[in-house]
Amino acid sequence: MAKLQLAIIGVGLIGGSLGPCLKDRLGDDIYITGLSRTESSMSAALLRGAVDMASADLEAVVSDADIIFLSPPVLQIVPMVERMLPYLKKGAILTDAGSTKQYVWEHLKKILPPDIYYVSGHPMTGKEKSGVQAADKDLFVNKCYVIVEDTGAPPEVLERVVSLLRLTGANLTTLDIAKHDRCASVISHVPHVAAAALVTLLNRSQGDMDSCLKLAGGGFKDTTRIASSNSDMWADICMTNPEAITGHLRALQGILGEVIEAIEQGDRPGIYNYFAAAKKRRDQILDKTEKMFEI
Repeated sequence: MAKLQLAIIGVGLIGGSLGPCLKDRLGDDIYITGLSRTESSMSAALLRGAVDMASADLEAVVSDADIIFLSPPVLQIVPMVERMLPYLKKGAILTDAGSTKQYVWEHLKKILPPDIYYVSGHPMTGKEKSGVQAADKDLFVNKCYVIVEDTGAPPEVLERVVSLLRLTGANLTTLDIAKHDRCASVISHVPHVAAAALVTLLNRSQGDMDSCLKLAGGGFKDTTRIASSNSDMWADICMTNPEAITGHLRALQGILGEVIEAIEQGDRPGIYNYFAAAKKRRDQILDKTEKMFEI
């Protein structure tokens, strides 16, 4: 079997976790090249074994690659593909880890030649810390990894990518592109906005800040953990999934309005039912999610 040539563009938390994961599974049957924004990041990727070769020379990184894994912030994906297209060999496969899919595909389908393929993906995993220093070869294990169905890749190309990603230990599933962006908004994007809002609320507590910090325990830390995530990444996500995110934020605003009204009216049964229904549904969700993956 020929050695797989994989290029990782953006060897940060996700790309830097994928590299050592696949090296661990495939050993000498894979050769990984990488590119990051800074020399220090590329040096760290080499030191951690995330890549076999790192370079700022895009041609050197992608020209021999069978598969190119794109893991920069979402708004950088299309410009990066435009830059690398002259260097890609016929039959090369692009796949990405972007958190929004429709924006990327709408732009890529206008520029990709027929002999360069794109398989849209989204690993639903991460940490509040970013960069290759936070990478973990087990980051994908038992986490959802979405493969978007409708980006035109032939079945054999799709299977090649899926077969590689199965080695990560992720739970692979499929969604159409519009549903992915709607669901990612509910499950990931709006919670990140909400976590940042809670921190902003604390920041605006004025003279109570020090006292609030003394009281901050596990609940505050748990609900705001993801507010420590990469700001570039989250700004790009909001800019590339605006309809879903703003729609769900308005829905959340409406829910909070109902809670405010119930509290102001002294409606204890209404408030009790609000919390009880949420607890019941969350408990059901935790039990159900392990049984929902099909590929």
